[in-house]
Amino acid sequence: MNPLISVIIPTHNPNQISFEKTLCGLREQTLEQNIWELSVIDNATDDPKYIPSFNFSWHSSCARVIREDHLGLTRARLAGIQASQGDYLVFVDDDNVLHPNFLKNVSRIFQEYPNLGAIGGKSLPEFEVEPEPWMKNFWICLALRDLGEEIQIYSWCDASNIEKQHPSFAPIGAGMVLQRSAAQLYVNSVLEDPVRLALDRTGRSLQSGGDCDINLTLLDAGWGVGYFPQLQLTHLIAANRLTKDYLARLNFASSHSWIQVLDAHGIRPWKKIPRWSVLPRKIKAFFNYQPWKSSVAYVNWQGACGLFEGLGTLPKAKKLKLEKDKCLN
Repeated sequence: MNPLISVIIPTHNPNQISFEKTLCGLREQTLEQNIWELSVIDNATDDPKYIPSFNFSWHSSCARVIREDHLGLTRARLAGIQASQGDYLVFVDDDNVLHPNFLKNVSRIFQEYPNLGAIGGKSLPEFEVEPEPWMKNFWICLALRDLGEEIQIYSWCDASNIEKQHPSFAPIGAGMVLQRSAAQLYVNSVLEDPVRLALDRTGRSLQSGGDCDINLTLLDAGWGVGYFPQLQLTHLIAANRLTKDYLARLNFASSHSWIQVLDAHGIRPWKKIPRWSVLPRKIKAFFNYQPWKSSVAYVNWQGACGLFEGLGTLPKAKKLKLEKDKCLN
């Protein structure tokens, strides 16, 4: 009998302490182990023996390590989807600790909301070192969020506005849960458009648009997406991610990839700009943001620079087609 839920952990050279905490969170799940499986996707970890050296014997049903030698978070997720057998697929990062009732809540939510293709919830921080107060401005860049206790649901079929958009509460990659048929639709879509394989983390790149690409792919096909506060996890934030330079690089890459993801789905809220104008715009923004005055201003300026880079590299405008007629019956 196939499992009800497949937990997929893509990982590349994980920190031993945080990864052990991730596995501990899974060991403590209240959902019976015989109805969920665990797949750890070893995404080209430098030492092929490193990931298998962790203890997975506690999972009495099915736990396995799958090697994916093509580096990149999207490729690792694709490998996990294709190897999974569950009705519902849960993406867990190697620094995420799921709340004990997370998996049990997944099946309950989809039974009540069968037209949702992707769901997610709260991602609350556990910091290795105390962050400086100004860093709260960039929690979303670190995949941290708490949108309160209200369930939020969206689909293009139900929207009163015909203009397509990516809702602010749509699932993020940490703790994202997909229905199997929706996940397979995403796999088929990406394999037909290999450029989208580079929309998320690859090596040292901080691109971070893969989760938005999943959401938009499903919305295009008529699925809904939702936020459910009972889907809660703890995100372990390492000290090296709490620096001005790291957050600046992350904000730059996130802004750049946001333009690319939207354009891949025919959404252009901003016009393409000439490539030659990128540098002058960055210089003008330098004086507007005054990044020498504060860390917040510096990180925001880098975000603006990423936006200009994205707009400058857009292809020529394509004829766009609305997808409002693709609603599920």
